Amino acid sequence: MIEEDISAERLAESLEGVDELYTYNGSRFDLPFLKFHLKTDIKATIRHTDLMYHCWKRNLKGGLKNVERLLGIRRQLTEVDGFMAVRLWWRYVNDADEGALQKLLAYNREDVMNLAVLRKKLAVD
Repeated sequence: MIEEDISAERLAESLEGVDELYTYNGSRFDLPFLKFHLKTDIKATIRHTDLMYHCWKRNLKGGLKNVERLLGIRRQLTEVDGFMAVRLWWRYVNDADEGALQKLLAYNREDVMNLAVLRKKLAVD
């Protein structure tokens, strides 16, 4: 199962060579989650920029999907949102539903790719 592959060591390997990490609401969700569950503080070794605060300064409020809509950033998986992502994860964990996992990974990939587009639109260095 995929969660067995998740560890502080694997995360550190994945981030090797990364000097800055960009997130949306990562200061309040992703980084505290990783710190609690993996006992690792990413901000101790890598600069972090939370694009949500740059959006707020431009009066772009709401979740990432709403900001994407406001800025005309397109998505392929329009039917998947954060709530559905959690449901997909549990379908994978509880039912070994590989299709749910693949859809979740595609959704996460799209989040990452759209963060790069958002960063460019906001002109954040």
